[in-house]
Amino acid sequence: METNGSDEKTPSARSAQQGFTASPRSAQQGFTLIELLVAFMIFAMLAAAGVLLLGNSVSAQAQVKARLDDMAAVQRAGGALAGDLGQAVPRITRTEAGTLAPAFWAHDGGEGQPVMQFVRGGWDNLGDLPRPSLQKVEYWVRQGRLERRTYAQLDGAAGDDPAALLENVEAVTLRFRDAQGEWREDWTPTQPDLLPKAVEMSVTRTGEPAVTLQFLVAPGPAEKPAETAGAGGA
Repeated sequence: METNGSDEKTPSARSAQQGFTASPRSAQQGFTLIELLVAFMIFAMLAAAGVLLLGNSVSAQAQVKARLDDMAAVQRAGGALAGDLGQAVPRITRTEAGTLAPAFWAHDGGEGQPVMQFVRGGWDNLGDLPRPSLQKVEYWVRQGRLERRTYAQLDGAAGDDPAALLENVEAVTLRFRDAQGEWREDWTPTQPDLLPKAVEMSVTRTGEPAVTLQFLVAPGPAEKPAETAGAGGA
């Protein structure tokens, strides 16, 4: 049986006859230029968002690390102060110039003098060196740093190189608690060997709120009562 070539229809023709039309993609088997551009734009946006998220995460981690390092530095400085003041002894010393220095001396007049000077005990001597177990200690605020300076000898010797405890220090203020439990802005005792009962230090650093630390001082000699006007009279 012969068939007429005109009766043979392609699949597309039969689909069109039945009411179906081929989509452009199925006909071309690919993406249009606009679709590719949109896909690339979406990919670029996702990549940019990922980079931004990663950058924010790294920045946040750096800020957290800096904050933790800062807190650790404050804790180390507080530990050094607590160890020194907790072992303070009522020992009068001599300066490099040979003048007498009281057992506990404080100053707030700038970088030319230490903010605190005193003698502490308990200085370890692991090498059995010819030196006492007492150590003169000073705390300075210089060039934005809180520094700790020690002396190998108590009287007349030059100090060692200072060790920086805190950076970016703008100001340090002190208060001292006396034997009556009162807080005082300065320490001017009636006896040169008297120690305060406690020390309060407020440290202000650049861009940070002030941090206030309080330390107990090792017990020293009792304050002698003031002599009355008629004491010793006939």
